[in-house]
Amino acid sequence: MEAHTEMFETQDGSHSLIALDYGVSYHSKYGAVQESRHVFIEAGLYPLLLKKKPLDLMEIGFGTGLNALLTFMEAERLQIPLHYEAIEAYPLESSQVAALNYPETAAIGAYPGLFEKLHDAPWEADVPISTYFTLHKREEKAELLRYSPRFDLIYYDAFAPGAQPELWETQTLSIMYASLKPGGVLVTYCAKGEVKRRLKAIGFSLESLLGPPGKREMIRATKPG
Repeated sequence: MEAHTEMFETQDGSHSLIALDYGVSYHSKYGAVQESRHVFIEAGLYPLLLKKKPLDLMEIGFGTGLNALLTFMEAERLQIPLHYEAIEAYPLESSQVAALNYPETAAIGAYPGLFEKLHDAPWEADVPISTYFTLHKREEKAELLRYSPRFDLIYYDAFAPGAQPELWETQTLSIMYASLKPGGVLVTYCAKGEVKRRLKAIGFSLESLLGPPGKREMIRATKPG
């Protein structure tokens, strides 16, 4: 299914998209790049990368590819092997991707052609992007996933509960819990009380962290080790 979108510029100069079918944006209007760095890289990826061990990571909502781009850069910088599984039910078209300015605003001109390579990578296959970063994109709905515990980290970047409530129900969040290794972590920008209660009931240990600009808090949830 094609994603119908409209582009806009966020306050840090990076682009984002409005999903017209859902009436929500892919990123915060206060800054797409700074939101992704704050929620997913700093609160999720860094604590695990600093352990200097190879990581298996799953992203729910590949979307614009911004999180994958930022994660690639950190894996390269620290030279930690990382397998990145990206789940997206409604992939963007190449014309939508080409209009985004992340190579300039996120990658600061480094790794020319990388952003396009992430989007052009074949679906449903492991694709070595570099020595340290392997990408596997799946065109699938998150609520239909079935995994044994294999991931160290989940970027839960689905659209907000008001737009995609099925992705925030106990059933789907339980799939995320089952997909994590003991000690695995899920990070998300969403900090709604009902989502917190569901995560706790499933068995996660929760931390409420300072959110990115425009959001008071965010969630880091850990599966007991």
